Amino acid sequence: MKISILTLGCKVNQAESSSIEGALKSCGHQVVDMSEKPDVCIVNTCTVTAKSDCQSRQLIRRAHRAGARVLVTGCYSELNKESVQSMQGVEEIINNANKLSIINKLSDKTTDVSSALSGASKSRFFLKIQDGCDYSCSYCTIPKARGASKSVSPDTVVRQAAEAVSAGFNEIVLTGIHLGAYGLDLKHKVTLSELVETILKQTTISRLRISSIEVREIDDRLLDLLTDRRICNHLHIPLQSGNDRILQLMNRTYNSEQFSFKITQISKKIQGISIGTDVIVGFPGEGDAEFQSTYSLLEGLAISYMHVFPFSSRPGTDAAEMTDNTPPEVKNSRVQSLSLLNARKKAIYMLEQVGNTHDVLIEDINIAGASLGTSGNYLKVIIPINKHPRGSLIPVRIKGIQEGRLIGSPILQHN
Repeated sequence: MKISILTLGCKVNQAESSSIEGALKSCGHQVVDMSEKPDVCIVNTCTVTAKSDCQSRQLIRRAHRAGARVLVTGCYSELNKESVQSMQGVEEIINNANKLSIINKLSDKTTDVSSALSGASKSRFFLKIQDGCDYSCSYCTIPKARGASKSVSPDTVVRQAAEAVSAGFNEIVLTGIHLGAYGLDLKHKVTLSELVETILKQTTISRLRISSIEVREIDDRLLDLLTDRRICNHLHIPLQSGNDRILQLMNRTYNSEQFSFKITQISKKIQGISIGTDVIVGFPGEGDAEFQSTYSLLEGLAISYMHVFPFSSRPGTDAAEMTDNTPPEVKNSRVQSLSLLNARKKAIYMLEQVGNTHDVLIEDINIAGASLGTSGNYLKVIIPINKHPRGSLIPVRIKGIQEGRLIGSPILQHN
């Protein structure tokens, strides 16, 4: 059977779709592009913003127009079952809790999806170690869509990591909805830093990447582990706002001083680390002074890139009931202002890489006769040579910058 998988949203969604892809292939199915007229299309949706909702509906319509049977899953369909079920062509909605059961709906034999490796089309292995969230940020619907925090046992995580290494993956990305809460729900509690240390000791993975993590969940043990060359020189730490009053309205668990202290501590301890962040602009109650607090904080910190989002009201959240809304034109102006700051910071950080050597994971080998990959510090690198296979990890010396990407030359290795 020919099957397409369309995915929106976070790295957890990507990890789940990759596991589904790997399991489908192991059952003998073909995972194909939409242009190849699939028999079935799985749409893995997202609801983090109103734009995500719209994109989810567009993908469902696209799948139907392709003439495929349409199976829908993910956070948007979880919270909007009736409206999604009423859409033309939707055959079935699969709950988030049973997302991986899609495989058994499409196969004659029962498959242990939990042990399925990510699809071979990926150059890195997305390893989902946690799901759900116990936080109650006032703007977010994800806890309703994903439920309470649930952790995968350390033994299972290590086994899956070892299997990924055996399958030839050179990078593992640890993913979770609330990654820093890993292990707190287990009978024998374990922390994320303890898990990371165990993976390093019990597997030979070349590169381990930690995805988005909250600032208060980066403990001293994790900081020490980040000095290990096998862990990517990169963290993504959401800020959302640099104003303490807005952070309280958002029901975040830190203040701007705590955030600033931790970022400074990390950047001093881990030489050259890439630190990314998320920022929500135009949250209810954000005036000029509150926005300037955010801008000034980010301007002064060693942040190498930002994801800037205009506030999007989500039905059923506390923030949706707040009335002091920012006018759209003001919101857009602030997004533009932070986007310019982001471009400046990223350009400075990229310039600092020229002359340095980075291990680059090859992801695409068809870019105008060149290879495209990602460095450990999360920068795209073009290598003007096309002899390295996808998924390989090669040392590269950075020569310059071109159109927002680094340009590098492979370093010859002698036996």
